[in-house]
Amino acid sequence: MKSNLPSSVIAMMALLSVSLLAFGQGPTVAYDLVIHGGRVIDPETGLDAIRDIGITGNTIAAVSSEELHGKRILDATGLIVSPGFIDLHQHGQEPEDYRLKAFDGVTSALEMEIGARDVPTYLSERAGGTLINYGATANYDSARATAFHTPVPNGEILPHAGPGTNNPATPEQIQQIESILREQIQAGALGIGMGIQYVPGANRAEVIQIFQLAASYHLPVYTHIRSAGAADPGSIEAVSEVIAAAAVTGAPLHIVHINSSCLKLASLCLQMVAGARARGLDVTTEAYPYVAGMTQINSALFNPGWQEKFGISYHDLALPDTGERLTRERFEQLHADPKPQGVLLFMNDETTVDNDIRNPLVMIASDGERGHPREAGTYCRILARYVREQKSLTLSDAVRKMSLMPAQRLVASTPMGARKGRIQPGADADIIAFDLATVADRSTYSHPVETSTGMKYVFVQGVPIIEDGKLVSNKLPGKPITATQH
Repeated sequence: MKSNLPSSVIAMMALLSVSLLAFGQGPTVAYDLVIHGGRVIDPETGLDAIRDIGITGNTIAAVSSEELHGKRILDATGLIVSPGFIDLHQHGQEPEDYRLKAFDGVTSALEMEIGARDVPTYLSERAGGTLINYGATANYDSARATAFHTPVPNGEILPHAGPGTNNPATPEQIQQIESILREQIQAGALGIGMGIQYVPGANRAEVIQIFQLAASYHLPVYTHIRSAGAADPGSIEAVSEVIAAAAVTGAPLHIVHINSSCLKLASLCLQMVAGARARGLDVTTEAYPYVAGMTQINSALFNPGWQEKFGISYHDLALPDTGERLTRERFEQLHADPKPQGVLLFMNDETTVDNDIRNPLVMIASDGERGHPREAGTYCRILARYVREQKSLTLSDAVRKMSLMPAQRLVASTPMGARKGRIQPGADADIIAFDLATVADRSTYSHPVETSTGMKYVFVQGVPIIEDGKLVSNKLPGKPITATQH
């Protein structure tokens, strides 16, 4: 349509428009930080394109195909830029653990399988700042041990085998367990962590009561199921137990490390998860990309019958610090020793694990702790082995498994979950930029704390903690991820 305005007025309006752009009313807005020119992957919207990301404070403010301007600009040309990875199953929660996770692309490391022994203390100890974000569930196993007057020692999360693990709980003891868990939930626990296999004395009724408690707070149960392997009762019965508990109580359910809990039956166990989800149950699961598991040798997991249950023997156990393969005599010595001792269990195979990782229902979680290569290498191993080498996962699918899927699991506990695992305006600026051609895990069973390579930039809450592949000193931007009570 032809304008009726005089040409002088039109010229003045054009000049005013240019002036407004110059004063920050358009593309010249200056963000606190701009990540320029990377290949941006957003697993929720399907974005896979060259973009600039503008960050203001701790939030993504813009994702643009146009060049953005910032107080500081970091060039990500040639790099993959994605949401930071979220590890829902990270036992190591000390500064050195967080450093290893950062080099593996993890921006949030959460202790969910077993949980923190004391959530208020766990949160207060980290309140001054950490390298990456943190959070935990309430520890059912520890609460149960306390009810049996055999509390878990400081610095540990699992009870030693004994009455507190092997005996049924009385109604009074269950009441005490629930009271302890309520205190932990009210302090910000993200759910209840329930290692059922570590407390075989807990009967089915007790399990349902704990699920009922979680459901009353609309919080998930993260569970290490009761049994592993093909022996009856084994993996199938154990998965059935927790799916049934979720069905009758309404509690969201997350089954940890389905690879090491179900072993060669993992495909059938995943079909059970898929069936439960198809019928409206909120059930999720995870896996890690290694054939060996790791646990405490003096736990109830090694109660009599463990060899038949897992289909392994003493020689399939190894000490993480020396690689020593165990004999019966050495096993019995360590099992009877009250001092905690980690042990590697070689009880899976590469084909089974690879199939688990590729399953669309499976998110990635490390089960990380010192002594196992999964502590330092899980996420970069996914990128190197499954995306670059095997090409059995697309880049977008791998990123989704490591960021968006765990973020979506967190939504049941906290609105923070809706702001993580995404590269979108309004999302938290937990971002990584890596070189897909060189990213790799270096940790091995003999050298389990070798840092991964290829992470060029890692941002937590908008603050760069790794730049040009090197840790930035004196940066502790990590924040707690805690539940919001309903």
